[in-house]
Amino acid sequence: MIIELGHYAFILALLCAAVQAGAGLKNDPFAFRAAKAQGILCLFAFVTLIYAYVTTDLSVLNVAQNSHSYKPLLYKISGAWGNHEGSMLLWTSFLALYGMLMSGRLSTRAVGVQGLLSFGFIAFTLFASSPFTRLALAPIDGNDLNPVLQDPALAFHPPFLYAGYLGFSVAFSAAVAALLDGATGKNWAASVKPFILWSWTTLSAGIALGSFWAYYELGWGGWWFWDPVENASLLPWLLGTALLHSVIVMEKRDALHRWSLLLAILTFSLAMLGTFLVRSGVLTSVHAFALDPARGLIILALIVIFTGGALILYGLRVAKIEAAAVFAPLSREGALVLNNLFLCTMTATVLTGTFYPLVITALQAGDIAVGPPYYQTTFIPLAIPLILLMAVGPFLGWKTADLRGITQRLQTAGLATGFILLVTFMMQPQSLALSLLGIGLSAWLVSGTLAQWAQNAGLYRKDKSPLWPRLKNMRAEQWCLALTHAGLGIAIAGMVGTGLWTKEDVKILRPGETMNVGRYTVILRDVTPIFGTNYSALRATITAHSGSGEVTLTPEQRHYPVAQKNTTEAAIHTNIRDDIYVVLGERDTKSGGWVIHAWSHPLIAFLWSGFIIMVLGGLIGLRERKHA
Repeated sequence: MIIELGHYAFILALLCAAVQAGAGLKNDPFAFRAAKAQGILCLFAFVTLIYAYVTTDLSVLNVAQNSHSYKPLLYKISGAWGNHEGSMLLWTSFLALYGMLMSGRLSTRAVGVQGLLSFGFIAFTLFASSPFTRLALAPIDGNDLNPVLQDPALAFHPPFLYAGYLGFSVAFSAAVAALLDGATGKNWAASVKPFILWSWTTLSAGIALGSFWAYYELGWGGWWFWDPVENASLLPWLLGTALLHSVIVMEKRDALHRWSLLLAILTFSLAMLGTFLVRSGVLTSVHAFALDPARGLIILALIVIFTGGALILYGLRVAKIEAAAVFAPLSREGALVLNNLFLCTMTATVLTGTFYPLVITALQAGDIAVGPPYYQTTFIPLAIPLILLMAVGPFLGWKTADLRGITQRLQTAGLATGFILLVTFMMQPQSLALSLLGIGLSAWLVSGTLAQWAQNAGLYRKDKSPLWPRLKNMRAEQWCLALTHAGLGIAIAGMVGTGLWTKEDVKILRPGETMNVGRYTVILRDVTPIFGTNYSALRATITAHSGSGEVTLTPEQRHYPVAQKNTTEAAIHTNIRDDIYVVLGERDTKSGGWVIHAWSHPLIAFLWSGFIIMVLGGLIGLRERKHA
């Protein structure tokens, strides 16, 4: 009965979305009430699906296909969104929730456009992807969730991604409303900026969780593979970063109105495009939810309607939007515009690399694979000047800037960068020029950001007033800028270390035999069978020796009998210098040994730390008071 109540609530949510769209587009404040009702109904519907998973209600088709009575509680809950139908219900719930949050904060028309988006996706979920379908005869037990998805990081990965994706729908709806009303400006920017910053922050967290999961769960020894589904999350993140900076210029200097509106439309369009990729069946990936081209075509139709309609409206009404204010090229506005150009070009390169092979295949013109070499030769050269600019931009004044003063302020950052490069070369004399460039960029961004932070904190002042009050008086947006930029700089050091200095080896070892990888000596002790809650496994006991001591690692090969699938569980020991990463392979019947695959990943702790600092910076930035 509970699942039927959720189904009825979802049908009512569709009706509320229609009322919200109709009233909002007519500028009727009743749209706010409809938005709140729709949000409550969608959340209730989603809670009923979670209840069905927690209680293992196998009469619900979605539960029978993706759960099992012996599955741990966390994965019963996450199973609710670990499939196509449940993930679409989560998608629509976030869309409705943001519609609730917009009410009273943004214009009536913006809430109406949000209702239109909700109507389209709720209708798709109800009629093409319903998670509420009952079975006439319930099975004895369920099929279980895909074992590679039964992981804490991946349990939270989709909600964070969706919070980011759907948060950009607010900017989309606000942009369409601004085009309809012909009104935008500082107040518009101040209203949407918190939503954009929240979306950027949660999307960053979601991408980081997904990368962390791929690193330790898939057993491939890496954290990013330029998989098309990974790219699907990177695309709105890149363009969302450009949108955030553009809206900052709009709020501070009342400039870039037209450009900000266009970015708002395109950013959410890329988020919807990612949904199409994951659910269309055009990709086969560990990340993909569905292999159903028919449902994918419906999602594609929704994207064409919403994006195409918004772009047509933009073309018709953009002339009525106030032109940008004038500013000098050498200014903070100029730096942010250049930042936008680099980010948009990077987005275009990733978009091309992701969809070009799909288009070639669809046209039956052959098969082509676009892998890391393409991105290394197109994406990285664009990232280099962007990172150089990130350290300089915050020192520039609004409207115009003093080049001599900027040079003096960045002298300390330049000296710090040179020192770090010298230390790096002494520790890694065999380093490639590319690795030194990467470490130099990391040091430049971090030291330049710290120099700007020190200036904002008044550390260069001659007075000896206490430091703590000055730190407390710094604005939230200053902390946000410092932490997000420094976090990215720290993460870049981790990318360089694990991307260019990684050591790897594969050997067949019998108990007591050793292998060397990086600075570690790896010894296989034994391999024993164990049993988990819903799996059996072979667990290796491995010790790794280095100059700093010894650690014990226990990689596993797991078998999930219900799903009839095997997974590899890597064992990882992390310290600030490097990770030792070990995977247990198959047994060699001739020698009686086991295949052991080991990696040494230098500086990868910097990568995860950088992500955490960036997310922390975004959360602090949300505390900034709205400007009048």
